[in-house]
Amino acid sequence: MRMTLLKVVRMFSFKRVVSLGGIIVPPRTSLSVNNFSVCQCLPKRHSPYSSMDSERYSSLVKSVMSSRVSSQTPETLNAEDGHIYGPVVKAPTPSSGPKMRVPKTLHPFVQCRDTLEAEEPESGPPARIALNRGQGRSPVPSVTRILQQTLSPDQVFYLERWKRRMIAELGEEGFKEYSRNLFRQGKLFHSAVEDILTSGASREDKTPSERDEYPPEVQGYLQSISHVLADVSAVRAVESTVQHSTLNYLGIADCVARYRGVLCVIDWKTSEKPKPFLGNTYDNPIQVAAYAGALNNDSNYKYQVENGLVVVAYKDGSRAHAHQLNSELMLEFWKSWLVRLEDFAEQK
Repeated sequence: MRMTLLKVVRMFSFKRVVSLGGIIVPPRTSLSVNNFSVCQCLPKRHSPYSSMDSERYSSLVKSVMSSRVSSQTPETLNAEDGHIYGPVVKAPTPSSGPKMRVPKTLHPFVQCRDTLEAEEPESGPPARIALNRGQGRSPVPSVTRILQQTLSPDQVFYLERWKRRMIAELGEEGFKEYSRNLFRQGKLFHSAVEDILTSGASREDKTPSERDEYPPEVQGYLQSISHVLADVSAVRAVESTVQHSTLNYLGIADCVARYRGVLCVIDWKTSEKPKPFLGNTYDNPIQVAAYAGALNNDSNYKYQVENGLVVVAYKDGSRAHAHQLNSELMLEFWKSWLVRLEDFAEQK
């Protein structure tokens, strides 16, 4: 019986390739019964693919091997993405900001006239040159008009958006009344500041009865700028017209005086919202630079001004923000003003 079983095993080994415990035994290799019994005792190895769905895996391999390479290029892929997701908005790199426009002609900000009285006495009443708009006189555009007509698209958008929201809240007539009140308060505020500056006394120096002579609408504004007025001295001009004959524009400067010892063109502004940073004042620094440049070119003034000050007053009496413009900043805003002048000339 033993011999018969051994023959059968030997015959089987010549007919097929035998795999025992992962060992491939080629044909014509004899196996003894002892070896065969030992191989049966080897532990089976578990393949990591034993639990895989062989049918799905086979389909995946066939699809990958039979697929053709896509004919799309980066350009066509970008076009497809743009059609599906919209255009790609690329953010500027940190080092690259919006390019600043430069004027085609850099007119001087400060004049070097031989007749200039650099040390003109600062005593005496401040100048107040009235604006003459008589008949027969050629119209000269104002600084305010030029700035309004050369607003950037973003400025126009936000201004119109604010206007629509106010009309939606107040109605057409309510918005008109609101605008009239703002204009009236601004005019009363400037008149009160002019009175204080020409009288040579600050608000704190006035008696309570003298303070009450100002309209109630401006009491908060005056309280707001009281700390600024305390640092203003040597007032040279108040609500005085300045004109640049070469560049053909004019404006009315609110005040020319020394602020903490530095001669400045001062612009008084009112606001319902806090403006703690210079960037919150929009075109106000450009306006101040335009006034200073005109004053420096105007023969009615025998001195030059290289610095500026934008003062933002608040109706609730909270402390006003005073934004100082040194000579370097004024020169930069002067260049911006020259660009706006060029835009205005092109519109005409």
